[in-house]
Amino acid sequence: MFKTLPILASLLLAPFQLLSAQHDFTEIDVQARLSAIAYLNADGVKSGLESQSKVLVHHSMIEENQVSYFLTQSNGVQTIVIRGTANEANVMLDLDLELKPDTQLNIKLHQGFASAARAVLNDVKPYLNADQPVHLTGHSLGGAVAVVLGMYLEKNDFNVAQVITFGQPKVTNVAGAELFASLPLLRIVTPDDIVPLVPPISPLQIRDLDIYWHMGVGVILDGNGKYSEVSGVKSALRATKFTSSVPGQKNINAHMMTEYIRLIEQLKISAQEIPYETGISLFGLSIN
Repeated sequence: MFKTLPILASLLLAPFQLLSAQHDFTEIDVQARLSAIAYLNADGVKSGLESQSKVLVHHSMIEENQVSYFLTQSNGVQTIVIRGTANEANVMLDLDLELKPDTQLNIKLHQGFASAARAVLNDVKPYLNADQPVHLTGHSLGGAVAVVLGMYLEKNDFNVAQVITFGQPKVTNVAGAELFASLPLLRIVTPDDIVPLVPPISPLQIRDLDIYWHMGVGVILDGNGKYSEVSGVKSALRATKFTSSVPGQKNINAHMMTEYIRLIEQLKISAQEIPYETGISLFGLSIN
């Protein structure tokens, strides 16, 4: 355990190093609406992008796993938007939970998300402009695939300038999160959305660092124009609050893109950051 303490210490300190910048909720709203558009059929995607004055470059459904995504371009920025879970094949990707080594990235990854990201990478690369920055976004499964795709694109020397996800599950372990800590990832979550929290862990499991771990900064949409931020250990410990509860309709509603957009619209008008408190102690120390 002692050899893991330096990594754990860096993760404990990470929130204080990262959680300081004001967020552009107008831009977050744009990405949320793109993620919602990804659930539409081909005609819906085209008209939805036209309403946002964005050019559709490519729209594809990956046959092997039924993952759908589109590439759009606007003002010198290309954005890859990946649809969330929408069919049985997508569910099978969600359930392929085993963490396995990825030879390209030299980290362990969720196998379902990694296979989907590799398929999207191979499909989208011919349409990407290496001289333009790349933004990525997606909801649920789409957000998870967007994060892994961002890693692959960085390895392929693309300029990944922004990754914003909504209700995104975890994709890697502690070592993977640390290695790709520089990925510009913003994870938007609602308080009762349990998808970003599974699988849950107990505080004692923190000492086992080969567990699923979130990357980037989590922005919790608290409602009424308020939000809070988490990362590192705080982000992991959010899941402990749900270990004894049974998911219900409230949790399903909290995962819907309509709810995300509703809360983000409030923050576009007035945004007030409030402290996030875990109410949990670890090894006698308060995580708050």
